[in-house]
Amino acid sequence: MRPNQLEERLIRFSIDIILLCKTIDKSFASEHLAKQLIRSATSSALNYGEARSGESTRDFLHKMKICLKELRESFVNLKIQKGSGTLLDSDTLKKILKENDELISIFVSSIKTASNKLKA
Repeated sequence: MRPNQLEERLIRFSIDIILLCKTIDKSFASEHLAKQLIRSATSSALNYGEARSGESTRDFLHKMKICLKELRESFVNLKIQKGSGTLLDSDTLKKILKENDELISIFVSSIKTASNKLKA
């Protein structure tokens, strides 16, 4: 996948999260989790923008790992919200969980490739 394509997927993922969070119920837990979810999801897109401008392979790798951590946080948050029923649009939630899982896989693979490049 080309860097521009991945960046567009991350941006779309962030937008989808923001739109999904508009469907939460208004409980304290829902609002707390939704705010954190928006932060972690958008952080992955923003940090990827920084990673693309990495000053070295080591810098790129560090920022990619931050993106991965934020994507994993988003995934756990979505699973908590799915289990607690705080997000009301279950079809969109299912689609976003799948995309989140795919993005995690892409970042794991990219990090492995960059790590191997650094070792060589």
